[in-house]
Amino acid sequence: MQYLDHFFGYPIPLFLKNIIIGCIAILLGIIIKFILSKTFILFSRWWDSILIKSTIKHLRTPVAVFMPLLLLNFSLDLMAMPLKVRIPIEKVLEIALTITFSLILIRLINVLEDFFFLKYDLNKENNLKERKIRTQLQFVRKFIVSLIILVTAAIILLSFESMRRIGAGLLTGVGIGGIIIGFAAQKSLGNLLAGFQIAFTQPIRIDDVLIVEGEWGRVEEITLTYVVVSIWDQRRLILPITYFIEKPFQNWTRVSADLLGTVFLYMDYTIPIEPLRQELTRLLTSNPLWDKRVNVVQVTDTNKDGTIEIRFLMSASNSSRAFDLRCEVREAMITFIQNNYPESLPKTRLEHKDKFAGL
Repeated sequence: MQYLDHFFGYPIPLFLKNIIIGCIAILLGIIIKFILSKTFILFSRWWDSILIKSTIKHLRTPVAVFMPLLLLNFSLDLMAMPLKVRIPIEKVLEIALTITFSLILIRLINVLEDFFFLKYDLNKENNLKERKIRTQLQFVRKFIVSLIILVTAAIILLSFESMRRIGAGLLTGVGIGGIIIGFAAQKSLGNLLAGFQIAFTQPIRIDDVLIVEGEWGRVEEITLTYVVVSIWDQRRLILPITYFIEKPFQNWTRVSADLLGTVFLYMDYTIPIEPLRQELTRLLTSNPLWDKRVNVVQVTDTNKDGTIEIRFLMSASNSSRAFDLRCEVREAMITFIQNNYPESLPKTRLEHKDKFAGL
């Protein structure tokens, strides 16, 4: 009954000793994690800091896994076991620690992102600087996270002897392989370079108002390969990031959020213009959407169908307020004309000639 006295070639009491050492190491890791967690929770009660709250939110879970694994890895030096058992255990712990540490790095980036997002709040009235910083931060975060994932995967793969041999074999064909990869990755590299260009030259930013592909919307997300535009009716327009380098589009908030709004009305030639100017001034003065910069009424054209084109020009602090202001002014001016100058509404004129006239 040798299998009852030995386990993997050494006595059972020694096996139990290793289990006890491992359990103690895991328990110490849990205790250390518990102490760290309670310390940060205590700090969060003393200081109302976004860094402390975000650290608790993002790092609680990965640290709870990392600390026991780290101490368990240290405890292997205190255990006595044959190499055929030690090597697989060490390899598994090494891979687990690498993945967990990478997750901690990614979560640390999330903590910094929360801090900067609070510092640069998009809800400000004039948020040009905030949108600029957020656009750069979002792209840099995605790039760094992708880099961490790639490096982690490379470290794990290269830790296997077979993978290293495969890598050495592939290096012999690096010339041809480089050409093939270059052609295959041309589009991806173009997207990546376009992303860097957009992040730092910034033809678009997060929360910019765009007219693109005939649609009005706001930039909701900028990734390494595509841009998400939130359309006004809650649809999402997905465009490759190279689109904003290669094709023209309208950016209504490129320099500032301030915007001019226009309302066009087509009226009969008999309409008096000065009362319209006075009414527009009254409407804008009492409307909180107007930013008090522009207030203009102009006759901008005459049409062949017997009407004149009247343009009402006004200003607002951003595109959403400008749109609402235009709608309210259009409705109010039509009502004003209906009540005061109904005879000046557009008419269709017919000229009738009596063929018996002059007889």
